[in-house]
Amino acid sequence: MGSNHLTNASLWERRLSNVPRGVSTAYPVFAERALNAEIWDVEGKRYIDFGGGIGVMNTGHCHPKVIAAIHKQVDAYLHTAFQIMPYEPYIQLTEKLNEKAPISGPKKTILFSSGAEALENAVKIARVATGRTGFISFTGGFHGRTMMALALTGKVIPYKKGFGPLPGDVYHIPFPMEYHGVSEDDSIKSLLNLFKADIDPSRIAAIAIEPVQGEGGFYIASPSFLKRLRAICDEHGILLIADEVQSGFARTGKLFAIEHSGISPDMITTAKSLAGGLPLSAVIGKANLMDSVEPGGLGGTYAGNPVACAAALAVMDLIEEENILSQSTKLGEMLKEKLKMIQTKHKSIGEIRGLGGMVAFELVENGDAHKPSADLAKKLTSKSLEHGLVLLSCGVYGNVIRILVPITASETIVNEGLAIIEKSLKEIGA
Repeated sequence: MGSNHLTNASLWERRLSNVPRGVSTAYPVFAERALNAEIWDVEGKRYIDFGGGIGVMNTGHCHPKVIAAIHKQVDAYLHTAFQIMPYEPYIQLTEKLNEKAPISGPKKTILFSSGAEALENAVKIARVATGRTGFISFTGGFHGRTMMALALTGKVIPYKKGFGPLPGDVYHIPFPMEYHGVSEDDSIKSLLNLFKADIDPSRIAAIAIEPVQGEGGFYIASPSFLKRLRAICDEHGILLIADEVQSGFARTGKLFAIEHSGISPDMITTAKSLAGGLPLSAVIGKANLMDSVEPGGLGGTYAGNPVACAAALAVMDLIEEENILSQSTKLGEMLKEKLKMIQTKHKSIGEIRGLGGMVAFELVENGDAHKPSADLAKKLTSKSLEHGLVLLSCGVYGNVIRILVPITASETIVNEGLAIIEKSLKEIGA
């Protein structure tokens, strides 16, 4: 049992009494400590972490270099507000992000606290820079829970239900999902039909896309699709925003997933694994666009907190020092290979897909892509937890199992987690 002698059951009762049900909690187990790809709960039980705090722990829980950087900054100062008295860690981080971002020409970066905040501000920048108001995003896309980010999000339940009218001038087109019968041509055709039926392209400020959908099910936008999208944006003076909140910071074997396509977006939003577990986000963009907003038009009290900046600088250093990009590629290859072996024994595993270490598989009835099974996904995640594996589902049909294990996890740990998946599939009769 943990040092404080708490139990999961007693904490769960307190959680139900004091925290609203609107914030869902996947599992009634409470963390006490974590290291790399392992978490121990308050009762001392060990879990392998294939969720990574929803894609936040690409460089592992409590990486010693990140912890050391945090401690050093904590001893200096915690907060001044960048808008009042600025500080070097903010400048250092923006320099590094500008250097690394796959955006052509001079770049500038502004920091915030969450992915949703980054998207909200990308919208503000795009509207001022273009003088236009319209936005296009994709079905299944997830861009955050604040109102404009929610409008961009392409899924009603559970994200939009009951929240009333959302900001207007936002349009959705289908994201290419070949496995479920939506081709790249279908998606492009829908975009062109939108221009004919609903809004003139001259009124569109930007198109926002996740190069690999996160909550939507890890569907991958191919290089050919992204190139076609870039060409349409260029033709009509539309900005292209790459939402890299979940796919960024080495998850796909590149620092940013958009790099696999060879195209240059106008802006990139990023958060999650940027600061190794601390809340920090960024909008990186072409300098002329980023400078279009008047002084005072952008900001936030906690935006670019110095402790989070120090953590992010350590993350960026260790990505290079420990070859995290190549580790991510190898992790992805291993995951797909092992999952394909498991698939030969379990017909319920449909498509297996991934870009670098961002890997997922579909659960379907009897191998039928037309019968996605959210029920099997719930049973698998629940059974896996019993055996000590934290596993997350996602997808427009709720049937996708995504793997976001820290890239720094040992091969032994990853294999142990995969063995639990196989054992659990057998036990639930999938």
